[in-house]
Order: sequence, then C-alpha cells, then structure tokens
Amino acid sequence: MSTYWPIALAMGVGTFLLRFSFILIMDRLTLSDAFTRMLRFIPASVLPALVAPAVLLHEGVGFAAWERPLAGLVAVVVAWHTKSVILTIAGGMGALWLLKLLAMI
Repeated sequence: MSTYWPIALAMGVGTFLLRFSFILIMDRLTLSDAFTRMLRFIPASVLPALVAPAVLLHEGVGFAAWERPLAGLVAVVVAWHTKSVILTIAGGMGALWLLKLLAMI
C-alpha cells in the first residue's frame, strides 16, 4: 500500500501533462480545413464504439438477455425522431429500467 499513492499520483500527473500538451500544441499549429472537418466526426464515431459492446455483448438469459438491445433500439428511435441527446438518454434508460422491472415480475 505504501507504493500505491506515489504510483497513482504519478499516473495522474502523467495523464494531465499528456492531455494538457495537446492544448498547448493546438495553439501553435494551423490545421488544414479538411483535417478540421474530419475531427468533427470523431465523437460521432467513437460513441457507438463505446455503446455497442455494452448493449450487445451483455450476458443474460432468456428475456433478460434482450433488455439492453431493446432499450438501445428505443434510444435509437427516440434519437431519430427528436434529435435530442437528453431525450435519447432518458428514453433509453427509461426503457431499460422498465424492461428490467418487467423481467423481475
């Protein structure tokens, strides 16, 4: 336990310096318009890569195995119709909670 805090502190400082270095570098670089346009699509491509495994690869048996994919489908439909991130999260989580409640009955 005596080595835990120095290692945790060193990792935190290292992570901070790595992320802060990009902020310092970006002020001094001029990026092309094509590269800047490409950077705008990164969040839209990373989010499904983070969400899909949690929705599709979750373990379960019977009806409980379909809770997350069904809630994900509800979230996709809500996102498509409303174009609202908050409503999408609320709709998906509400559907997940409702499906889990129905699976417990």
